[in-house]
Amino acid sequence: MSLSLSSYPESVRYLYSLGNETRTMKLGLERVSTLLANLGNPHHATRFVHVAGTNGKGSVCAIIESALRTAGFRTGLFTSPHLVEPTERIQVAGRPVMPALFAGTFATVHRLAEALLSQGVIDTHPTYFETITVMAFLLFRELAVDVVALETGLGGRLDATNVVTPQLSVITPIDYDHEAYLGKSLEAIATEKAGIIKPGTPVITGPQHATVQLLLEARASEVGVPVTRHSEWTAEDLKVDAYGSRFSAVGPGRYRIECPLAGEHQVSNSLTAIAALHALHTPAEAIEEGIRLARWPGRLELVLRQPEVILDGAHNPAGAQALARHIQRFYGGRKVWLIFGAMRDKAVAEAAGILFPAADQVILTAPNHPRAVRAEAIRELVDHPHLHVAASLGEALRLLEPAGAEDAVFITGSLFLVGEARELLT
Repeated sequence: MSLSLSSYPESVRYLYSLGNETRTMKLGLERVSTLLANLGNPHHATRFVHVAGTNGKGSVCAIIESALRTAGFRTGLFTSPHLVEPTERIQVAGRPVMPALFAGTFATVHRLAEALLSQGVIDTHPTYFETITVMAFLLFRELAVDVVALETGLGGRLDATNVVTPQLSVITPIDYDHEAYLGKSLEAIATEKAGIIKPGTPVITGPQHATVQLLLEARASEVGVPVTRHSEWTAEDLKVDAYGSRFSAVGPGRYRIECPLAGEHQVSNSLTAIAALHALHTPAEAIEEGIRLARWPGRLELVLRQPEVILDGAHNPAGAQALARHIQRFYGGRKVWLIFGAMRDKAVAEAAGILFPAADQVILTAPNHPRAVRAEAIRELVDHPHLHVAASLGEALRLLEPAGAEDAVFITGSLFLVGEARELLT
């Protein structure tokens, strides 16, 4: 491929040609380790809080980063996937890196990869995720970041991010997702996620299935590190509404929390993040103010009013259950419209079966992505008395014309669809 190494659009096109998150994915640390060694091991230059799990890991990373930044640290945040632009994945001091800096760093990593490939040092060009992970480590060093909230991609043990030796490891709830890569059982998936637990690094665990918690604690015991359970912290005087929560977090410390992230599950995510921040000796005022200022776009994000339009990347059954509970609890007396699109590698029928009964009207569409499931294929999987099909998100939005000012519209099923909606509506 012809490549203008200084061009952001061209660097993004090349990254996409590498297959995004899953196509041509090859789990393992060899290529990433080789690239980093040839760049002077930039991941040794900063501290990390490494976060794995199935659901909530992005929210937990966002909260931790916000609180540490409020405490005065120069922070980094590495998350995936992005909603609109790949620059969202690598943030410094609360902002995505600039496109020109992203492109220049891509050029550095790409040139090195091509050289190592031509010398036979690596077997193939690093994947999309491997490339952007190496870029992140390089940028965090060059921009003198103090501490990074680092989200794993897939799994943990063989995930490209697992080259770091973190200051703290955090494991959010583990559930079924990406079974084709991580295993068909919860135990198999948990074993992969537990791979981020390392000697010398304390562990924080979010709420887990009993068998998963035992497995995580066994791994921690094996490497000789302490575990702090999420259950050591409780939410007292809890008040939850459609737009966030307020509570006192009580455990080894006590904090008064106002969380702007919507959804009852964000109370649990906040407690997990608080346990991590407390373990890092973060000042109380930074924890409280950092959580109040935390933002995590595309997750129960209110983008329009009258009617309310809410974006939520509920892309697996556990996420769908959380969204369905939210709709039933806070929108039960209102007419609910659901715009749903999904990717082929997800449990589409299961997620749709959970979500569709919570809606009065369902509009099926497809994200503008080669791995998207056709809307007609979803229609064959799940029934609903008021089901519509739209060829694109734009057409789906036009079908909302009959919606009243008091209705609620949820756009969900895929983060790619949420990203499209965010670009159109915000």
